[in-house]
Amino acid sequence: MIDQNYRWYPVCTRSRAEKKAHEELTRKGISSYLPLKKTVKQWSDRKKIVEEALVKSYLFVYISAKEYAEVLMTNGIARFIYFSSQIASIPEQQINDLKLLLATDADLEVFEYDIKPGERVLIKAGPFKGILAELVSIQNKQRIILRLQNMGYAIEINTSVAFVEPI
Repeated sequence: MIDQNYRWYPVCTRSRAEKKAHEELTRKGISSYLPLKKTVKQWSDRKKIVEEALVKSYLFVYISAKEYAEVLMTNGIARFIYFSSQIASIPEQQINDLKLLLATDADLEVFEYDIKPGERVLIKAGPFKGILAELVSIQNKQRIILRLQNMGYAIEINTSVAFVEPI
């Protein structure tokens, strides 16, 4: 039986402290979830596959309201995330969806921009780097349609939304 008082809450960790905070919460008996992605890191002498947080400085805790203080007193935890002056909660289905996404070998990208059609953008990486355009639509995260300035044409290009930033 699921306890209705328990919910998933996003918490912000100190910089690069996601794994330590997750371990500390687990040691205290508090259920937490740290979504991790595998990334190839390049050093001057070698490459290595490492696991890092999918969303930097975030992890999720499954707690009731009476455990708020205990979470905040955990090493590495900075604060709860608020939305409309209340602690934000995440539906369990979204956590399950995130776990399902990470169970695949899909190459996931997380980016902070919420770019909407009609916004002027700058392509900051990839083969189209430096191009100024207007975002017409996003077909999916890897395929976007841009309207180039003063051309009157829309061009569908194969580039990641992560390479585009609003200006």
